[in-house]
Amino acid sequence: MSDSDENLRLEIGHVLFIDIVGYSNLLTEEQKERLNQLTEIVLATAPVREAKDEQLVRLPTGDGMALVFHHSAEEPARCALEIAEALRKHPELPVRMGIHSGPVSEVTDVSGRTNIAGAGINMAQRVMDCGDAGHILLSQHVADDLMHSRQWAPRLHDLGDCEVKHGVRLHVVNLYAEPMGNAALPQKFQPTTPKPVAEKPARRSSVGWIAALALVAILAAGAAWYFTPHRTATPIAATPEAPKSAPIPEKSLAVLPMVNSTGDPANEYFSDGISEEFISSLSRLQDLKVVGRTSSFQFKGKTNDSKTIGEKLGVFYLLEGSVRKSADRVRIAVALIKSADGANVWSETYERELKDIFAVQSEIGGAVAKQLKVALLGSNGQTAPLTTAATPSNQNVEAYNALLQGNFYYERRTAEDNRKAIGYYEEAIRLDPRYALAYAKLSLAASYLGTNYGSIATKEREEAIARGRAAAERALDLDPNLAAAHEAKGRILQNVDFDFTGAEAEYRRALALAPQDPSVTLALATQMSRLGRLNEAVALGQAAIALDPLRSGTQLNLALFLTALGRYDEAEAALRKAIALQPQSATSYAQLAILQILRGNPAAAVELAKQETDPFWRTDALALAHFAHGDRAEADAELKNMIDENADEAGSQIAQVYALRKEPEKVFEWLDHAWTTHDAGVNEMLLDPFLRAYKDDPRFIAFAQKIGVMPKAAAKP
Repeated sequence: MSDSDENLRLEIGHVLFIDIVGYSNLLTEEQKERLNQLTEIVLATAPVREAKDEQLVRLPTGDGMALVFHHSAEEPARCALEIAEALRKHPELPVRMGIHSGPVSEVTDVSGRTNIAGAGINMAQRVMDCGDAGHILLSQHVADDLMHSRQWAPRLHDLGDCEVKHGVRLHVVNLYAEPMGNAALPQKFQPTTPKPVAEKPARRSSVGWIAALALVAILAAGAAWYFTPHRTATPIAATPEAPKSAPIPEKSLAVLPMVNSTGDPANEYFSDGISEEFISSLSRLQDLKVVGRTSSFQFKGKTNDSKTIGEKLGVFYLLEGSVRKSADRVRIAVALIKSADGANVWSETYERELKDIFAVQSEIGGAVAKQLKVALLGSNGQTAPLTTAATPSNQNVEAYNALLQGNFYYERRTAEDNRKAIGYYEEAIRLDPRYALAYAKLSLAASYLGTNYGSIATKEREEAIARGRAAAERALDLDPNLAAAHEAKGRILQNVDFDFTGAEAEYRRALALAPQDPSVTLALATQMSRLGRLNEAVALGQAAIALDPLRSGTQLNLALFLTALGRYDEAEAALRKAIALQPQSATSYAQLAILQILRGNPAAAVELAKQETDPFWRTDALALAHFAHGDRAEADAELKNMIDENADEAGSQIAQVYALRKEPEKVFEWLDHAWTTHDAGVNEMLLDPFLRAYKDDPRFIAFAQKIGVMPKAAAKP
């Protein structure tokens, strides 16, 4: 035995290896910040604080660290859980961890300092490499040590074998105790479809909206690109799959939400906004189906594989990527893949000054169009550049930034977020007084605030509606060919002025300009239903679903149209889909209860009404269902509650209840009240199955003509 062999002292170390996911994609300053954050978190954990110097070695590893404990395997496990708990407050710091117990020994590094190395550390790193962001993975050896403890056994979840470097296979166990750890199946354990190596560069995968980045060297170009392979076999809960038999057209695409690779939630609006602009611009391409925002954004932060996403959305291709906005620069990495097998069709990274963002978006759109062999044709029949309406007239990047922030808050659909959206749209207009899209968006947000929140004060409601009206007119003055401007004016005419003929004209113009806009398609569908043109409404509703298949609200509206036509089975199917998509969505169970009343099943209607999630609609449904079931006292109590609490906002629903009770005098009294109080629900009188029972009553006809949902009879000669 040599002297060096005699001096080598092997001992068992219990190693926790920690790695910051996506570290190499960070700027130098960001790398330093993240490492400092991680160090502070680690030093604050009890196992590290309590360990004596000789019982713990801390080894920096560049993008993380290794901790070597010398007492038991419980120490790194406890430490990992404490780190995971602390990281819940730091979503910008995606970390994965691996634990193994194995031989380690002291070594002297090139600086002459004593350090530590050995198979125990190497193996802990390989265990960690099997996981994604948030995972705490254990080797089988460590799991065996912990398995006999009542404290640890319920937290251990066997994953099976994982292949690591040099073909070595490790048996790995997932440690998680909600909310610490990551219960999702790591990407390396997902079933994959074999592909030729040359077809797509290798991707380093991880789970989570921040951890889904990859960096791949493209030697020929001498550049770097990365995108978001955040697809696993885990299905989204309560999301119904598209019919297996439905053929997926090749010329079809979904733009998945771009990952905000800064990790800073304050930049989320920007990555979302870029995604939305890709959807908007690509939907203008001839012969290309582009899925709407609501459905695509169902997969934000999710880990589904591309095949599942393609089936759910009914698309052949997916465009995915990441966005990094830092000071005055932006980096956008995108990849076009086939949904069926994840095969890479095209990918590129664009790193530019922020002021060039509009040109970059146009470049990306043009590249996608070229790959899919589709084009935007101008008025002269020649191929036109794929620009975006979101570009300010003066190219002011700050105005564009304000518009994206407005969009971000508008999509949240709460009164307070709506107010924030209005503020950002007004800021965009201040920076570019000729920004047509900002005016259109301001109109949509302001009119929505003024017509959808009963809790806001009358003065604020009136001011919001006035602001929305003026903004819509200004948007049309600036750009008569802007679809969003026509939609905005249509909303004012429909929901404020009750000018249904005018609203229809505006929606049809908007749809001609943006034929793949699911929101406009649905708006026109609801307008047709209010005019009693129910078959047209159904056709448009189905078209809106094809464009945005995972939008629960469209299914709810389609169910209304089908119910009015007496197509109850189809209506129920649409309602069940809506509930599967969004179990807590308002009116779903109330509509199911109404269906059961119409089918003659009042007992079932009562039970369904009780499940309605929205208090107002639950009261309405119970007033109907109890009466149909013969529970007069309960029905009277629910009706009294509606009148006492919501007389000025719900006159049309109160009229509906009286219609079922066959009290026509009360029906028309409350319809008049609804019209006087500007209750928008009165516009749906031709859609309501109980009110429609009076459709031949002269009072019904006269009232419908007065409010404009039924044409006036021609004057007799």
